[in-house]
Amino acid sequence: MTEKGYPRPQLVRSQWENLNGSWQFAFDDENVGQKERWYQDNQAFDLTIEVPFVYQAALSGIHQRKSHPVVWYQRELSLVKNPKKRYLLHFGAVDYEADVYVNGQHVCNHIGGHTSFECDITDYLNDTANQQLTVRAYDPLHEESIPRGKQFWEEESTGIWYTNSTGIWQTVWLEEVHPLYLTRLQLTPHFDEGKVQIQTTLSQTTGTEDVKLAYQIYFKDMLITSGTQNFHQGKNDFCVDVIQEHIFRTNFHHDGWSWTPENPNLFDVQCQLYQNEQQIDEVRSYFGMRKVHTANGMVYLNNKPYYQKLVLDQGYWPEGLLTAPSDDDFVKDIQLAKEMGFNGCRKHQKTEDPRFLYWADQLGYLVWGECAAPAIYNSDAITRSMKEWMEIIERDYNHPCIVTWVPINESWGVPRISFNRQEQHFSQAMYHFIHSLDTTRLVISNDGWAATETDICAIHNYMHGQKEEVSKYQYFKETLHTRENLIHHHSTAWPIFAEGFSYQNQPILLTEFGGIGFDVSGQPGWGYTSVNNEDEFIEDYQRIMTAVYQSRGLWGYCYTQITDVEQEINGLLTYDRQPKCDLSKIKAINDQYHIPVVE
Repeated sequence: MTEKGYPRPQLVRSQWENLNGSWQFAFDDENVGQKERWYQDNQAFDLTIEVPFVYQAALSGIHQRKSHPVVWYQRELSLVKNPKKRYLLHFGAVDYEADVYVNGQHVCNHIGGHTSFECDITDYLNDTANQQLTVRAYDPLHEESIPRGKQFWEEESTGIWYTNSTGIWQTVWLEEVHPLYLTRLQLTPHFDEGKVQIQTTLSQTTGTEDVKLAYQIYFKDMLITSGTQNFHQGKNDFCVDVIQEHIFRTNFHHDGWSWTPENPNLFDVQCQLYQNEQQIDEVRSYFGMRKVHTANGMVYLNNKPYYQKLVLDQGYWPEGLLTAPSDDDFVKDIQLAKEMGFNGCRKHQKTEDPRFLYWADQLGYLVWGECAAPAIYNSDAITRSMKEWMEIIERDYNHPCIVTWVPINESWGVPRISFNRQEQHFSQAMYHFIHSLDTTRLVISNDGWAATETDICAIHNYMHGQKEEVSKYQYFKETLHTRENLIHHHSTAWPIFAEGFSYQNQPILLTEFGGIGFDVSGQPGWGYTSVNNEDEFIEDYQRIMTAVYQSRGLWGYCYTQITDVEQEINGLLTYDRQPKCDLSKIKAINDQYHIPVVE
């Protein structure tokens, strides 16, 4: 990836080295690398790969679809160790299990294909300038308890299933820090009070009595407030009034300072660590003053009813698969979606790179965060899923763009949730577990149907049919028309709420629908419905959205989907982000209707 900024935009340091680029690479189909100590010898590395692209992607330079459960990476690192510093090696994401070696010694292990991790490699560095870095990635394709989402378990993609990804797929980087440094900076806006809660954690819990945190908060380059705080056992937790200046007091609860898709105002934060009056660390971050809650069957953003017009986003690119070729590609997707009149997306069965979230924060774009699902329900799947969710929330907590978490989609990984109490307990546990970690966002229990406890009643309905199928379209309109119809006249084999649960006046959103299959490439593709030309495409979109906007029960939607993905042709754009029609016509339809009052 061509970097235009620090890979972890919510905890930025100025001193870092990007380790993306050409690495030595090897397949280990016999799984002998550990026994033969490939981490001590580079003789087995007969290929090169362009990190951070997986070997299945064209941009990796290998572009091979065959499954290889074990792969190895190696590169030389020029680094002269400073005995007064520590060296942190960061991985954006490695799918699925990673073992990291430095100079032939095992440093750390991480399990989880979608979340970031770091290793302190200081004690494994030698006294020369040449360091050897080796990574082993293990991704058993047929292990069904692994959260894998849309990654297909066979070599050739089909339907809604896409090319699998193995190994490093997000940025690798190195930073030099003082032995005492900030490991965590969590920023929680308290919108109604005009305050932000700041929580920081040090790398050590003892011997920090002489350490102080200095902070400054800026708004549009103007210093709003600053101060210092002491640590207690390596932590501190305090609130700061950021609406204290008169220019903010006179505009309290005004779009001039709050974060919305229309006005994505951000506050910049700078923090320094001082030990005995000497600065030893400095980080930068930011936050948005925004609040999300539900009441009266509606979603509120900053205490105002807010109708969400989302688009489903699978997060795949033709040349990079799960890895965007550059920051510009994140920006392009967001700008194209906003150009079509959408105010956000649901990232589907993927935990996206923090650089995407950074641009969503900057440009004003709502995001529903999701994690890939396992294929089955068992104790391993439960453990793996909960671990990844804990790491997702820890990493992405500060991003104001994220307004909803979606832990389960269409009963994936919980196939019997409609009637099975154990799987219902898991859904409830995830709902409460996520809320226990994050009180600032909404949580959906099971997006699509068979909901348990949930903040949003999220319904999927692809029953609109083609234009000649009048009865299907009429049924689609009827099922959407009122809250009563939405809850009781559903379009799937499963009820909207699982057995033992019922509708509790939550906002109802149509979170998957549409899927107009328009093939503009001349190649056969898969879609929920099909049209033959641009006029039919616009006509069908108009019909579907007319039914949505005429609903007296819906409070938002998520259209399927922004782009084609491989053989799936349900996108408003092609796989390479070319419009299938005049996008101003899509925007005109999205903007055409007045938002109805929910009855």
